Amino acid sequence: MKIVVGQGSCGLAAGAGKVYDAIKQNIKQNDSIELKVTGCIGMCYLEPIVDIYDNGELKARLVKVDAKDAERIVSAVRENELNQLDDIKITADDEGFLNQQTRIALRNCGIIDPTDINDYIANGGYGALKKALKEMNPESVIEEIKISGLAGRGGAGFPTWFKWDAARKSKGETKYLICNADEGDPGAFMDRAVIESDPHNLIEGMLIAAYAIGAGEAIVYVRAEYPLAIVRLEEAMKQAREAGLLGKNIMGSSFSCEMRIKAGAGAFVCGEETALIESLEGKRGMPRLKPPFPAECGYNDKPSNINNVETFANVAWIITNGGEKFAAMGTENSKGTKVFALTGKIKRGGLVEIPMGETLRNVIFNIGGGIRGDAKVKAVQMGGPSGGCIPESLLDTVIDYKALSATGAIMGSGGMVVMDTSTCMVGMAKFFLDFTAKESCGKCVHCRIGTKRMLEILSRIVSGKGKEGDIELLEELCYAIKDGALCGLGQTAPNPVLTTIRYFKDEYIKHINEKKCPAKECAELLTYTIDEASCKGCGLCAKKCPAKAITGEIKKPFEIDPEKCIRCGQCKIACRFGAVRVE
Repeated sequence: MKIVVGQGSCGLAAGAGKVYDAIKQNIKQNDSIELKVTGCIGMCYLEPIVDIYDNGELKARLVKVDAKDAERIVSAVRENELNQLDDIKITADDEGFLNQQTRIALRNCGIIDPTDINDYIANGGYGALKKALKEMNPESVIEEIKISGLAGRGGAGFPTWFKWDAARKSKGETKYLICNADEGDPGAFMDRAVIESDPHNLIEGMLIAAYAIGAGEAIVYVRAEYPLAIVRLEEAMKQAREAGLLGKNIMGSSFSCEMRIKAGAGAFVCGEETALIESLEGKRGMPRLKPPFPAECGYNDKPSNINNVETFANVAWIITNGGEKFAAMGTENSKGTKVFALTGKIKRGGLVEIPMGETLRNVIFNIGGGIRGDAKVKAVQMGGPSGGCIPESLLDTVIDYKALSATGAIMGSGGMVVMDTSTCMVGMAKFFLDFTAKESCGKCVHCRIGTKRMLEILSRIVSGKGKEGDIELLEELCYAIKDGALCGLGQTAPNPVLTTIRYFKDEYIKHINEKKCPAKECAELLTYTIDEASCKGCGLCAKKCPAKAITGEIKKPFEIDPEKCIRCGQCKIACRFGAVRVE
């Protein structure tokens, strides 16, 4: 039998490393038990996860495993008595998280050992590269991608084949292929999981793309904040070279391609392809004017093609199974599947891959299990700082580029942050504006100054100093920035503000006119009082108050001095009788 421990970043953060070590210590030399690692299967909310296989068949999936469970896990496997582990086996409900997905980009994640090329090859790995090199010419590879309808998964949804074709047709002997793994959206971790869990899939997809456009060098631009992804990708490249799958005359063909990693410093603007190229060249990451486009004049002024991790992660599957099979999934405007990082106030947070055309409601409630505490959905943020907030009334919107754009949001790279009624939408807009204002490269005035002015207005509103005309001024600034900004960061930065004004304007009005936060989240707009009828006079609230704003006598109602109160909320947390009121 084989025991497999999930060791993606989420698993390791939850203690999977300790679980692995404990299991290893309990395996005896004469045990016929193999211990392996795998990446993230996507059920981050259940980590650490341990799978038990027998002759390649999954016999049990154990969740929320602790190191103290190691001894009985090994004992149960040794005796083939897996019913002894029923208390930590995955439930039928949680199995539905995976069963309702269609996995292409994530097909090997959490299944194979990302540190072993043989595991990848045993699951059909590098078969697509062999097919491309032995049976197809570059033009037919591009045509297959065209048939598939694969659009760039980095956010813009631009046709992948068109970019490849433009780079191939550009003049010049030297061409470059670049993978954008600079995943910067707050709450997004799709690319990280693919690299950590299935690095050879990325390498294979990139090699096929390099063959198609005629590139002799490929570069993966990955965030330095992803150390595990970098380590596993470096190891995978080393293994591929040793196997003759990377470097000179790959698979005995005339095609040669080298690959390397560039660790980026974490600038959000470097997610924009021309800013990424500037960073690759050792310059400050700032966008270039277009045209010329990278396909004509990119890295080192040579024709270059840039796609993100998820885009490349689909390529090998498409070449193996055919573009028509990929195009059969999804909608008329958006083909295939899309990976989302499902986060926020959701019961089942993690990675979700579904065919385009599913509704937001299905993803949130059927796959994600609904809202924690069975609270009501208020909105879902799509597309990160460049996206928008979609209200509960529009959750039946289908997931495709056109439909999401009509709501004011965007597909983005795949962040999906779910919010309940305790979330202040004005505060949410301020959060994203704070991010984009700080991440602006400063090259153009509209983004550098405009986002700062918007942030100042939003900060004023949430602190109770909003004034008449602020909403109209915000909208005016939004459209001016969208029209005047140089790159996608500035052009999309107003989206969170525009969508929250569009769908939650009443919250802005209450913040400004009534100096109240309906979600009771903006501290400076809250008033804490103690209800005399409910207060038992225990004094616990006074003990917990760091500002000494609560006074009273034991067994008599206590009072809060509003002048001293710093609105930290400790009194409400401490009160066991619900006597503390927040208005």
